[in-house]
Amino acid sequence: MRPLLDTPISPTEGAVARAAALASPVTGAVRCVIALGNALGEGVLWSVREQAVYWVDILQRELHRWDPATGAHQRWTFDEEISAIAERAHAPGFIVTLRRGFALFDPAADIAPRYLHQPEPDRAGNRFNDGKCDAQGRFWAGSMDFACEAPTGALYRYDPDGSCTRHDDGFAVTNGPTWSGTGQGAAMFFNATIEGNTYRYDSDLAAGTVSNKTLWKHWLPEDGLPDGMTTDAQGRLWIAHWGGWCVTCHDPVTAAELGRVRLPVSQVTTCAFGGADLRTLFISSARVGLTPEQLAAEPLAGALFAVDTDSLGLPAHPFGG
Repeated sequence: MRPLLDTPISPTEGAVARAAALASPVTGAVRCVIALGNALGEGVLWSVREQAVYWVDILQRELHRWDPATGAHQRWTFDEEISAIAERAHAPGFIVTLRRGFALFDPAADIAPRYLHQPEPDRAGNRFNDGKCDAQGRFWAGSMDFACEAPTGALYRYDPDGSCTRHDDGFAVTNGPTWSGTGQGAAMFFNATIEGNTYRYDSDLAAGTVSNKTLWKHWLPEDGLPDGMTTDAQGRLWIAHWGGWCVTCHDPVTAAELGRVRLPVSQVTTCAFGGADLRTLFISSARVGLTPEQLAAEPLAGALFAVDTDSLGLPAHPFGG
């Protein structure tokens, strides 16, 4: 099946894809990959070219790499928060979001990251948070209030030519985005975490623009808060729940829950498909803010987890620069 992420689909294709999207995924037992006690594990990325998983600990200012074939773990420490990464298509290393914006970093080179653009010189209380690339190699990322209170966060698109565009504004905490094609056309999804809202935008993939923002789902308190997310090859959304002990799978049109992966930790932060066949869901978590009693009840808080699924994931799109 052609991935729904990359192109709008015809009504006939849409009917077939919708039937497939309604299928409930099958998942295996959750396993702990590595228990590092990350303060705020985030930004999970499967590197197809390295066959390894990367993720960050935002508050500890660390980038991590784990090789499933050897079990080897590597760690890089930064002078400021690092929150999201994407591989570069035509050069080694990554584009990353640091506290103040977009930068380049090559783990193989013994040099500090190099800033490309800092779009918020007037928002000193902000930092960047989640982000990823679209199919055209543009890096979308959101900023947020470091205190998770003021609606000072925004959604940006950073292009390989160095241009940066602000597409939305007024968020306390941002997470996502992810994309899915549906019978309604290509869509981008984005989380306003503190408000408990997931928004859908019409996505013009050629132009790199979004429009017609609508509320896709408002989450109830018992759901926790919507955090990072990804899309599988059938267009289904997989969403991590901060305070909700789970990752849920959803129909991209109706938002109906199709499946749930329960975790032994409450603060589930993001997820991404990986493994040699792109059917393993890697899931990050956090321990920041938990009381001593909660930490005693959640000894794996801050670990990286994995679960095998029957769902085919999509390779992460690289940055075009």
